[in-house]
Amino acid sequence: MEINGSVYNSGNISQRNVDAGGQTSVLSSNLFLDHVGEVTLTLNSDGLSWKSLYSLDNDGSTCLGIKFLPRVATKMATKLTFSDIYAVEIIDSDVIQESDLTLAAECFVGNRSHDSGMNHFMVHTFQKSKSQPCLWSLAVYKFGNKDLQTCQMWVNKINDSLSKEVGRPKNLLVFVHPMSGKGNGQRIWETVAPIFSRAKINTKVIVTQRAGHAFDVMTSATNEELNSYDGVLAVGGDGFFNEILNGFLSSRHKAPFPPIPSDFLDALGNNSNPLVNDPNGADSEIHNNRESDPLLSSSAHNESGFSHLSVFHDNHISIRINFVVVLFILYNHVCFYLQELMMVLTLKVSFYYQQIENPLPSQRLRFGIIPAGSTDAIVICTTGARDPITSALHIILGKKLCLDVAQVVRWKTTSTSKIEPCVRYAASFAGYGFYGDVITESEKYRWMGPKRYDYAGTKVFLKHRSYEAEVGYLEVESEKDSSILDGSRMLSRVRSLKRKKSERNICQANCDVCNTKPVYSSTRSPPAISSPEARWLKSKGRFLSVGAAIMSNRNERAPDGLVADAHLSDGFLHLLLIKDCPHALYLWHLTQLARKGGNPLNFDFVEHHKTPAFTFTSIGKESIWNLDGELFQAHKLSAQVFRGLICLFASGPEV
Repeated sequence: MEINGSVYNSGNISQRNVDAGGQTSVLSSNLFLDHVGEVTLTLNSDGLSWKSLYSLDNDGSTCLGIKFLPRVATKMATKLTFSDIYAVEIIDSDVIQESDLTLAAECFVGNRSHDSGMNHFMVHTFQKSKSQPCLWSLAVYKFGNKDLQTCQMWVNKINDSLSKEVGRPKNLLVFVHPMSGKGNGQRIWETVAPIFSRAKINTKVIVTQRAGHAFDVMTSATNEELNSYDGVLAVGGDGFFNEILNGFLSSRHKAPFPPIPSDFLDALGNNSNPLVNDPNGADSEIHNNRESDPLLSSSAHNESGFSHLSVFHDNHISIRINFVVVLFILYNHVCFYLQELMMVLTLKVSFYYQQIENPLPSQRLRFGIIPAGSTDAIVICTTGARDPITSALHIILGKKLCLDVAQVVRWKTTSTSKIEPCVRYAASFAGYGFYGDVITESEKYRWMGPKRYDYAGTKVFLKHRSYEAEVGYLEVESEKDSSILDGSRMLSRVRSLKRKKSERNICQANCDVCNTKPVYSSTRSPPAISSPEARWLKSKGRFLSVGAAIMSNRNERAPDGLVADAHLSDGFLHLLLIKDCPHALYLWHLTQLARKGGNPLNFDFVEHHKTPAFTFTSIGKESIWNLDGELFQAHKLSAQVFRGLICLFASGPEV
């Protein structure tokens, strides 16, 4: 008996209760553990631990001259934390397999049968691969006791502790892409679905029937409907996740358009402000007609039936009319330029304060991906493994990881089209030129599965097409120290980003860069944008590709990704400009991308800029943009990054 607690003993069970001061309770029982034998199982505040009751002086026992060695280290205590346990359940009677050590110890005293009338409960957890820690596999510990109430008590106690784990989902909305990757999306879901059932997670499964099905469901779903779920899962690839993400954000994320340089909209050749709903749009037409027509003269009025007026009176009226028209034209010009000035100031101010409030209907709604695509770069970057079981465990255990998202605004589809802003979002990558051409070409060979990308990539590489364009980007501090401005073009790359492999700051679980509070608060934008010294830099020429990497984009074809040290939630994207170059040099660049530890950025024809925002204008023949594997036609666009806009069921890769 203790003063601040009490101890109960009932057979092989002992229990210590929690006192009013919050001291940890302890439950302990003698049970049989599969492959080990009889153990003392203990429950404490953070998990389970057990220790074998068999302890010999040496590492094994001998029976009739034969030495038996245990398959497990029975002398050492073993422990499971509740954060690693995802389910516990009572199962039907079965044989508890004992360790060789137990059998050897009972060699002469007779073999006790533990399978007769034995009841069992199973503790479900996972184990990490020794060679690849990011790869998780299912693991189970089977405990047995002849008393059913004892097993039920343990199950209830463990379930009570699991219910206190924060962040674990209970209700999930699942989209399954049946044709994703090799067309095995539904089969992959059927493989992992029992794990969710075992963890007592309710799932509403929607198998998509057509392209855009998931987008339509997410767009039409009310906030009340989404609030009934703890998360939304995509069983498919990066493009399928992009569809779900855009369906969610397109009608819910309220934020200004990306920042742009002052001359960006002037180049659109339109006098109206595309960021402001102008109900008097017809006025600009009237203004243009008046400006293009010559000033009214006396002859013009003579045709209107005023010939009976005197010449002096005619001239006097004509001068007055001309004077009024000139004043009117000057007034319109002044109003136009003031409007342009106000538009630029509004853009800067709105972007400065855009991070004050980026309201989403449900801050607790998280996204998850069960990889079933052709590349699965997002899953590899966020979990470290392209494995459905690993991703399912991250989701079930309620792991949480914030992710940057890029907002991409298309201002004009073609050079001759009107200004019609269209917003899209990307979570991993936006690419133009080579990247867009490969996706376009690969659509012709969907029947080939993932191999179509290799075939299409080879064809596009052999054509070696380049595209003329102008790219603008916001300068940040890291670029000021390592760049030289010549007119409006950068002449040198960021040397700090050409580091050796050993110096790379790779994004990983509990990443210092992503977890570090930014120098700007939640009510301020990044210094690179809000600072008076912030400036736009430009690069103009012919490019084989223009890419914006929001994360490293590691995949099986590029083990280090496009940018090895890009981070998941630092508020920046990595702008990659591949200038036109000979075939051999471009092949060398691609070879470096495909090699572990390669340095694909260390070329004179490669520009690499770390920035929170950029603009793009195509000149002449055009390619198409690739947003997370989805095609997006744009002649002129701008983009910005929102830091940690969404949360994923993931914990980051272990490097």
